Amino acid sequence: MKWIEGMTGKANEGGVAAELREGAAQDSAIQDPAVEEALRNFRMSVHAWSDAAYSRPRTTAQIVRHRSWRLAVGWALAALLMAGGFSGGVFERHLRIERERIAVAARLAERQKALLAEQSKQDDEDLLAKVDSDVSREVPSAMEPLAQLMNDGAK
Repeated sequence: MKWIEGMTGKANEGGVAAELREGAAQDSAIQDPAVEEALRNFRMSVHAWSDAAYSRPRTTAQIVRHRSWRLAVGWALAALLMAGGFSGGVFERHLRIERERIAVAARLAERQKALLAEQSKQDDEDLLAKVDSDVSREVPSAMEPLAQLMNDGAK
């Protein structure tokens, strides 16, 4: 009863298996050589049929593996790569334009600052000149008091 051990993985020590073994031992003692020859031929034909059945080519249903998801993932990754490259280029262009705009604004601010400083300096000089002219008095000439007396006497 090796086939029971092969199917279950363990020997069946009690019950039906033990009875069958005892019955097989008694039957082999009772049987004559003609029956044993017939059983041997039957066993050989079963083994031959089994070998032929296992060795013949079979047509099996081929399992179709859908790999369309791989194609879709490939296209999606390619599109993502292209979009990333394109957006990176646009972003770099935008940064370059912004840097140029900031540089132009900085140069314009420096120029305006220089003009304001120059104008402030000019205004300061004009104010100082005005204050100087308002505060200062011309020095009278040496003969001026005499000339004033003569003008007063002529009147």
